[in-house]
Amino acid sequence: MEKLCREKGYAAPVEVLMEIGVLSEAKYGDWRNGRVPYLEAVCTANRSKLSTALHCIRVYAQKHGLKPSYTAYNAWGKKGGKRALRFSKSGDQSVEKWYATHMVDLAQTARLKQEKAAKRAAAGTAVAEERAATEQEGG
Repeated sequence: MEKLCREKGYAAPVEVLMEIGVLSEAKYGDWRNGRVPYLEAVCTANRSKLSTALHCIRVYAQKHGLKPSYTAYNAWGKKGGKRALRFSKSGDQSVEKWYATHMVDLAQTARLKQEKAAKRAAAGTAVAEERAATEQEGG
């Protein structure tokens, strides 16, 4: 989770499962494209271990002051409307909620936004300088 928060400013449970090797990117893609009835069906760990992983994510988030943020997961590429994806075999709403809750590091998210803005500003300055040089040569 630490790596994901550092890189993105948040950690999603499905990404944590991929990081720990319980869910492959290919199987995640199958689920996101609606080819799998529920996410737990393609995880290599049993439901008890997945439940423990979700609990550890929540504990880590609480210890590190991360803010829970629910995210709706819909199937990719479905024409004719959004189709909500299911995470668990049981379909229990509290389990579904924890799978869909991203843990956000607000401070890191703010830093990442500042870095992105600074890069955009630097790129814009470089483009403006290049245009000015081109105009001087041609003008």
